[in-house]
Amino acid sequence: MAGKAKSPAKSPAKSKKPASPTDWLAQAHVLTEALPFMQRYDKKTVVIKYGGHAMGDETLARQFAHDVVLLKQAGINPVLVHGGGPQIAAMLARLNIKSSFKNGLRVTDAQTIEVVEMVLAGAINKQIVTALNAAGGTAVGLSGKDGNLLVAKKTRATAKAARSNIEKAVNLGFVGTPTKVNSHVLDVMLASDIIPIVAPIATSANGQTLNVNADTAAGAIAAALGAERLLMLTDVDGVKDKKGKPIERLSKTQAARLVKNGTAQGGMIPKLETAIDAVKNGVAATAILDGRVPHAILLELFTELGAGTLIE
Repeated sequence: MAGKAKSPAKSPAKSKKPASPTDWLAQAHVLTEALPFMQRYDKKTVVIKYGGHAMGDETLARQFAHDVVLLKQAGINPVLVHGGGPQIAAMLARLNIKSSFKNGLRVTDAQTIEVVEMVLAGAINKQIVTALNAAGGTAVGLSGKDGNLLVAKKTRATAKAARSNIEKAVNLGFVGTPTKVNSHVLDVMLASDIIPIVAPIATSANGQTLNVNADTAAGAIAAALGAERLLMLTDVDGVKDKKGKPIERLSKTQAARLVKNGTAQGGMIPKLETAIDAVKNGVAATAILDGRVPHAILLELFTELGAGTLIE
C-alpha cells in the first residue's frame, strides 16, 4: 500500500526584527506629543472632503480609512463628504454620453444626472463604507437626499462671451447649490459610533435630483454642524503664493485677496471660496491639505507641522 505523499516543505517564515527600546520610546514620545491635540478635538466634529489622488490610490485609500477610524476611536466625530469626478467621467465614456464643463462645473443633463447619482451614491459611496468597516469602523453611507440632508436650488452661473466679453447666463442643467442642511440625521449618527459617508447628491424643494460640487457640499455641512475643522484633501501641497511657495496660514481676508488678485487659479479658487464661507458661517478653521501625503489628516490635526494651508 502506497504511503501518504509528503507535504511540500514550508519555507521558514522570515522573523520580524523586534523593536528596540529606542523605537518604543520614540513611539511613546509621538503619543505624548499628540495628546494635547487629541484633547483639543475631543468630542468635536471634523468634516473631511475626500477625493482626488487620496481616493484613487489604493495604499493611500487604505491608510485614510484607518486614520478616520482612529479619529472616531480617539473621541472625534468625523463626517466624510466625497467626490468622484474621474469615476463619473469614466462611466459616462463607457455609456457614450458626452460631458462638458462650464466654470469648472459639470454640465448635467437629465441623462447625466442618473449616471452621477449611480456612481456617487452607489459604487463610490459603498466602496468607502466597505473600506472603513474593514478598518474596524462602523460606517454608514447616505446621499444628500436621505432625510433631506441637502436641499439645493439650481445653480445660476454666468460666463463671458468670447467676442463681446459680455456676461451671459449659463445653463448647467441639474447642478445645485445648497440652500439648507438638515443635520438631524448626522447628529443622530454622530451621537453613536457611526461614521457618516455622504455622497453630494441633493434634492430641490420640488423633488428634483441635483448634483452638488463635493467641496461646496462639505462646506455647507461643516457650517451646519458647527464643525471644529473642515479638511479638504487636494492634489497639491496647499495654497501657494505668487512665487509658488506653499502658505501655512491665511486669514479670511488674506484668502479672499488671493482669489481677487489672481494668485489663486483654477480649482483652487472654489476651494478657497468654500473655505472662506465655511469659516464665516461658524467653522473654526478650514485646512486645504495635500491628500497625496500619507496620514495627512493625522498630521494636520495631531501635530504642529500640519499638512497644508489653514484658513481661519
